[in-house]
Amino acid sequence: MNTVLMGSLQHCCCQMPKTGDTWAQLPWPGPPHPAMLLISLLLAAGLMHSDAGTSCPVLCTCRNQVVDCSSQRLFSVPPDLPMDTRNLSLAHNRIAAVPPGYLTCYMELRVLDLRNNSLMELPRGLFLHAKRLAHLDLSYNNFSHVPADMFQEAHGLVHIDLSHNPWLRRVHPHAFQGLVQLRDLDLSYGGLAFLSLEALEDLPGLVTLQIGGNPWVCGCTMEPLLKWLRNRIQRCTADSQLAECRGPPEVEGAPLFSLTEESFKACHLTLTLDDYLFIAFVGFVVSIASVATNFLLGITANCCHRWSKASEEEEI
Repeated sequence: MNTVLMGSLQHCCCQMPKTGDTWAQLPWPGPPHPAMLLISLLLAAGLMHSDAGTSCPVLCTCRNQVVDCSSQRLFSVPPDLPMDTRNLSLAHNRIAAVPPGYLTCYMELRVLDLRNNSLMELPRGLFLHAKRLAHLDLSYNNFSHVPADMFQEAHGLVHIDLSHNPWLRRVHPHAFQGLVQLRDLDLSYGGLAFLSLEALEDLPGLVTLQIGGNPWVCGCTMEPLLKWLRNRIQRCTADSQLAECRGPPEVEGAPLFSLTEESFKACHLTLTLDDYLFIAFVGFVVSIASVATNFLLGITANCCHRWSKASEEEEI
């Protein structure tokens, strides 16, 4: 049953029926009657309209190229949407997976709302044919990572919301590669402790970045990202008040954007040859002192043992 469904989704209603051979086999009926011609035109117009907008899925409402299937307790995505769908809302359901090729037929899609579901991942190549997709909402789901090919070929994306994914621990350095039109990116209230600078530096149009509510570890590895953000803060709105460090202990609770180059001074300390020689010398002295101390403790213990034994013999 799943195989049949997948096939219907991938090949769906994108194919037009071949009628050329059928018409070639029919005999010429002669000049058409005006009334019959009018009826034929009306029927053809109705058929074309029906083909362009497939019937609305059960439990959904369809109007003006907007398909709303939200809050219907759906466990799977509805099949066979109208082909001219521009706005698709599947929010507030229980959808755990989106089948591969689901968006193949819907080339007019501009907005896809999948918030508040049970999604853990998206199939590879989901957006290959959704060239016009601009707004994507994946908030309030169960994503644990954002792989490199998650938004493959979705070059028209302007807004991505990945907020409130509590298990989101990792964003691949190439996760947003090629999204040159991306203006708004929301990664707030997840489980991110680190974010690679490489994931953001190739987003020339980025205007709004939300990263607050994550357990950021503000160690040396975070310095490149923070330096980049400080240079962009004038033209990139960020939730600076909500972004705080959870570690290490010396900066716990500090606002992420309050850290300066002085905060990472220890990350740039380098040792010279004299430093290494001094450390080696100190180590050598400490080891000699340790050996001497153990030697003295051994002699002391031996003397105490002999003295104790001599005392016992005198008493006898």
